[in-house]
Amino acid sequence: MIGARAIDHIGIAVRSIANQREFYEQVLGARYDGVEEVPSQKVRVAFFLVGPPGAEVRLELLEPTSPDSPVAGFLEKRGEGIHHLAYPVDGIDAILKKLKDSGLRLIDEQARVGAHHSRIAFLHPRASGGVLTEICEPEGEAK
Repeated sequence: MIGARAIDHIGIAVRSIANQREFYEQVLGARYDGVEEVPSQKVRVAFFLVGPPGAEVRLELLEPTSPDSPVAGFLEKRGEGIHHLAYPVDGIDAILKKLKDSGLRLIDEQARVGAHHSRIAFLHPRASGGVLTEICEPEGEAK
């Protein structure tokens, strides 16, 4: 129903990107790919690439910028660790409508802007075996 093409990224909640950066670069050998603030989500996001060029896996470190950020709540409740898995899709609006009409529990019934200006939406973890699932449509790919 979603038509996920791959894993777009793995979101990892951290208290401090600066404190984690050395691990990702020095221990994992990940390539730092920049940082972006997403004010609507009250989060700062750092990107790291793992794997050979053209076949990288993107890791997205999420650092809250406010105590009332959803990521701050996650950290308080669960501590640092994997926050979500994200899948790229084509036609996010139509997919969200189909999911809603099918009765699947959603966090977002409409797509919103996320990092890299992608349009994103989250499915409720209770609908996916406890895994917070993000679907995303990269900028310029809206259908």
